[in-house]
Amino acid sequence: MAYVACSFYDARGSLPVYRPRRRRQLSPPLLLAAYCLAVLVLPPPRLSRAATSSSSSSTVVTHLPGFDGPLPFYLETGYVEIEEETGAELFYYFVESERSPSTDPLLLWLTGGPRCSVFSALVFEIGPLKFVVEPYDGTLPRLVYNPYSWTQMASILFLDSPVGSGFSYARDPKAYEVGDISSSRQVLTFLRKWFDDHPKYFLDRPFYIGGDSYAGKVVPLIAHYISEGIKGMQQPIIKLKGYIVGNPITGDKIDTNSKVTFSHSFGIISNQQYEAFIKNCKGDYLNPTNKPCTDVVHTIKKLMSEVSEGNILRPICHIPSGKRRSTMEDVSSLVEKHHHYQLTDAPDEPPFYCFYEYRYYLSYFWANDNVVRIALGIKEVGETNLVLKLCGLDLN
Repeated sequence: MAYVACSFYDARGSLPVYRPRRRRQLSPPLLLAAYCLAVLVLPPPRLSRAATSSSSSSTVVTHLPGFDGPLPFYLETGYVEIEEETGAELFYYFVESERSPSTDPLLLWLTGGPRCSVFSALVFEIGPLKFVVEPYDGTLPRLVYNPYSWTQMASILFLDSPVGSGFSYARDPKAYEVGDISSSRQVLTFLRKWFDDHPKYFLDRPFYIGGDSYAGKVVPLIAHYISEGIKGMQQPIIKLKGYIVGNPITGDKIDTNSKVTFSHSFGIISNQQYEAFIKNCKGDYLNPTNKPCTDVVHTIKKLMSEVSEGNILRPICHIPSGKRRSTMEDVSSLVEKHHHYQLTDAPDEPPFYCFYEYRYYLSYFWANDNVVRIALGIKEVGETNLVLKLCGLDLN
């Protein structure tokens, strides 16, 4: 099940209107955002580096390994320190609007998890790059331009948040102990510093916040804190216009129970089974209180397990477990579990017919290639390198 909810702010930062819109699937031409990254190309990548302040650094990327030729859009990556005591730094990818960057809105985009990398949004969902899905032969996977990127109409700031997501890191492990509230406030710190370093994107430019899945919890929080800053005339005043969440996690009671209604509406369970669920379970899928309810919930779970939870039209890909704590099928779904996709080594190769899962397999080899890391300006932490995990934190 997928849906999008948008909220819009007036000039004073109040929240006068809430507009939910249901959709079966998020489509890239929706209007905002971009998920971007890349692959191996010769000659070696050319880039320019610029330290913008003592607490931030950035890299303008003109070529990416795996992408043929110069990038047809402006890409900047970088770090912004959000906590001096622990040395916590958030990593970002910034893609400028390909239409009218001087007037188009700016969108901050977060991804789910928590602690899933925004890299997935960059190359799998709304960004200007995508992987060429072809059998892995040991060479660096290839990237191509995505003409349906949200950067066709907006500049997008993809952020690895909270600390420990993607390439964001801290020198002190205590910095990884953050919750939704503290990480939301850290995003606000990030924004104020980033705007200080990028003043031209701050002038009379409408600003939006977006995210999917678990980010549905923190996006409204960030919007609330920004709105408070607007009311308090806190400088710099961020010109917040609204937020958008796709497939947002709201809580088990709503999210889990809604799966039954969704399954019924798409014919996965019958009218009789749905009516028995309503009658005996009173709409509570999580806590059966009697035998008829337990029986119908068991039947519904069995039927739902026969389709892919992330997309009922896709085949279920049974991938042998081995070097990971979860399967790629879990990662491809916007319906995220309460566990993380963490790799201790290269993942097992999925069947090639598992098109969506195969992209994640290719992304591991691309994002953790040394040439790619140099091109993106990824930092070394002491004597170790940060290893990109789609979800969760791992230091190699």
